[in-house]
Amino acid sequence: MSPFPSSAPNAEEWRHLRLTRDDGVATVTFARPEKLNALTFGAYADLRDLLAELSRERSVRALVLAGEGRGFCSGGDVDEIIGATLTMDAAQLLDFNRMTGQVVRALRECPFPVIAAVHGVAAGAGAVLALAADFRVADPSARFAFLFTRVGLSGGDMGAAYLLPRVVGLGHATRLLMLGDTVRAPEAERIGLISELAEEGKADERAAELARRLADGPALALAQTKALLTAELDMPLAASVELDANTQALLMHGEDYAEFHAAFTEKRPPKWQGK
Repeated sequence: MSPFPSSAPNAEEWRHLRLTRDDGVATVTFARPEKLNALTFGAYADLRDLLAELSRERSVRALVLAGEGRGFCSGGDVDEIIGATLTMDAAQLLDFNRMTGQVVRALRECPFPVIAAVHGVAAGAGAVLALAADFRVADPSARFAFLFTRVGLSGGDMGAAYLLPRVVGLGHATRLLMLGDTVRAPEAERIGLISELAEEGKADERAAELARRLADGPALALAQTKALLTAELDMPLAASVELDANTQALLMHGEDYAEFHAAFTEKRPPKWQGK
């Protein structure tokens, strides 16, 4: 995402999400616990725009996605989204579906690692938002369900048919997207859908610890690693190694690379500047 701001000021308040900050770590919480954090049109739009703002300002070095109450996110609100889409024309439906895809692209393209802290249900769009994160930390109560075919839609929603095979393999992705079956935490860990299985009730805590570790690390190196992981998914080897070479040459010209050498020589921890 571009770091260059426009004339529009940053938002001072997000009505559909809760944002907190702690020394380079931002936490975005889905805060409709009475609805299992079901998403609305406004929540999608807020998350899309918030990710763009955080990417431009460059002060965030790690982001946690979390859910308040009994679950992470139950997907699109049945009344406020599914009911409303039944009255939309084709152009409006295309605009809506493009917006949800923009949220996933923003999660993949933002220049900082994203950690989804999952407890309870992560269903439908909630499962895809967790999938789009760089890390998924889940406790034993977590359960994932890609429910799109259950409501008569394609399982390939919001980029799920692109991302899921690359995380769990084509066989598991076919089963999960076609059948819409619930995957509980032990199986999710076994097939690689989650990065870490936390203790009961500890997903938020472990995600915060991971976010702190990442935020204290070499931000530019992490940003470039994330960018390469996404860009090289569809590249041939020759293009990938050339892109790697160009990226490493740029980073070797940076301050953090020189700082590592100085810290190693002086037998002290490096002081990363993200430059």
